[in-house]
Amino acid sequence: MKKYFVLDTNVLLHDVNSLFAFGDNDIVIPMVAIEELDRFKKDLNEIGRNARQVSRLLDKLRAQGPLYKGILPSELIFNKADNQILSVAMELKETGDRPVCLVTKDTNLRIKADSLGLTAKDYESDKVEISELYQGFRTFQVSKDIIDSYYADASLKPPANDLHPHEGVILVEEGNPKHTALARFDKDKGILVPLNIPKDGVWGIHPKNVEQRFAMSLLLDDSVKLVSLAGKAGTGKTLLAIAAGLKKTADEEVFIRLLVSRPIFPLGKDIGYLPGELEEKLTPWMQPIFDNLELIFGGERKHKGKQHGYRELMTQGILQIEPLTYIRGRSIPNQYMIVDEAQNLTPHEIKTIITRAGDNTKIVLTGDPYQIDNPYIDSSSNGLSYVAERLKNETITGHMTLSKGERSELAETAANLL
Repeated sequence: MKKYFVLDTNVLLHDVNSLFAFGDNDIVIPMVAIEELDRFKKDLNEIGRNARQVSRLLDKLRAQGPLYKGILPSELIFNKADNQILSVAMELKETGDRPVCLVTKDTNLRIKADSLGLTAKDYESDKVEISELYQGFRTFQVSKDIIDSYYADASLKPPANDLHPHEGVILVEEGNPKHTALARFDKDKGILVPLNIPKDGVWGIHPKNVEQRFAMSLLLDDSVKLVSLAGKAGTGKTLLAIAAGLKKTADEEVFIRLLVSRPIFPLGKDIGYLPGELEEKLTPWMQPIFDNLELIFGGERKHKGKQHGYRELMTQGILQIEPLTYIRGRSIPNQYMIVDEAQNLTPHEIKTIITRAGDNTKIVLTGDPYQIDNPYIDSSSNGLSYVAERLKNETITGHMTLSKGERSELAETAANLL
C-alpha cells in the first residue's frame, strides 16, 4: 500500500534528494517547512545552499501541476513549526486512506509524533551501523614459523580471504603474545607487506602505538588517495596527518602544497562576522591546527625545515590553512589535503569535497564520530563514518580507527571517563 511521507525541514536541508527517496509514495511538505526554507536560504553555508536548491526543485515541480496547501487541525499550538508539521501528518492520518509516516532528523519531534500515535522515522538513507564501523585492522593468531617467514621474506599470504584493501594485520604467535608482526594487505598483489615507516620518524613525530603505525603507513603511501582516520581526542589523528603532509610536500615534493582545512559552522556563525584580517578571523576555528604545527616545529628533534617555522612555509605557499567554506567550487590538483573535524560534515558535503580533488591529490579526513556539533547528523550518519564504510573495498582508499590516546595520561583519562 502506498504511504504518505511528511518531510520535516531538517530532512530537506540534510539531503536535497530526499524529495525523490521514497519510491512511488506520496511526499507531503508542510507549508511551514517552505517558510523555514525561506529563513535558511540566505545562509552562506551548506544548509543555505540546500535550502535554495530545494526551493528551485519545488518550483520546477509546479510545472507538473499545482502544489496544494494542507489543512492544519486546531488542536496544536500553531506558533511552533514542529507542531504545524505534526498537524499536517495528523490530518492526513485522520482523513486519508493510507498509512502516514513523519520523516525527521529531529529526535524530539519523533518523540512528539509517537506520543500522538503517529509513525515517525529518522531519514537513514546514508546511515552506517556505527557499532560495526570498519576498524581498519585485524588481529590473527598464527604459528611462530609464519611470523618468522614474514620477517625473512617481507611478504606473506594473507591469513584470511576477506581482508579489505590496505587493511592492517597484527600477527600474534599462538601462546606467545610478545612475538608479533605488523603488516598491511596489498590487494593488487594479494599478499601482506611491511608498513614501510621511516625509522627516524616523520618531522620528529614517531608513531607511539600499533594504530598510529598503521595510520602513518596509509598517510605516507602515495597510492592511497583517500585516508580516513577516526578516533577520540588525543589519539594523534591530526598530528600524524600534518607530519605526513609536510614530508610529502616540503621534503619529497610529491605534492605542491599541504592544504589543511576544517568546517567553521560549529561556532554558530560564518567567518565574515568576526573582526580583523583573514588570519585573525581564522584563529578561533583553526587554532587546533596551529597547535599541532607548533608541536611539530617546536619539538626537541631538529629537522631541516624547522629552523624556518611553519609561517615561512605559509608565505612560500607550501602550507595553506583555511576554513572549509573556501574549498567549494575549487579544483584542487597536486595537493595533500587534510580535512579536520570531518565528523561534522554530512555525506553530501564529504562527497562535494572529495569530488574537488584534481590529478595527484591526496585527501585525509580526520575526526571523532562520537563528538558531533552538527545538529542534523549523528555518529552513524556523519560524512566520516559514511566514507569509511562505503569506500572500504576500494584499492585507492584506506581507513584506520585509533582508540589509544597519546596526548597525555590526563587527556586519556578524561576521554575515557568523562
